[in-house]
Amino acid sequence: MKIGIKQMTYSTGHPWHYVLGGKVLSIKEIWNEANASDYRGYRRDTIKKYFGKSDKLKALKSETIINLKRDINRYRECALALHRYRNKLPKNHQPTCEGVHVAISLKKNHIYNEFSNLKYINELLYQQPDLFD
Repeated sequence: MKIGIKQMTYSTGHPWHYVLGGKVLSIKEIWNEANASDYRGYRRDTIKKYFGKSDKLKALKSETIINLKRDINRYRECALALHRYRNKLPKNHQPTCEGVHVAISLKKNHIYNEFSNLKYINELLYQQPDLFD
């Protein structure tokens, strides 16, 4: 009797997704994932604090876009490094988690967070605060 190893499924934000040969998402796919979520990003409390203060929200938006562009550039570097790493692996290698796997998962998560932050900022920029609060 042959006993098979159950393949674990990891999210694209987890290093083991890439260790096990998982797909590297495009920037558009990360945006779609963030856009479909209700997640507001790691800066949600700061963003919410500036509701009704469009100058502050616009400054946060500019800062977020700068961070996003930097993260996208680094993500592309990580994707290339992962591609090169995978091409050098022998056919019968034992999967191990390496820095290249951690790097791309972290950058994917950073981009997801920045997209979520931008989405929330834009939502608040287009809402009228209650004049009677």
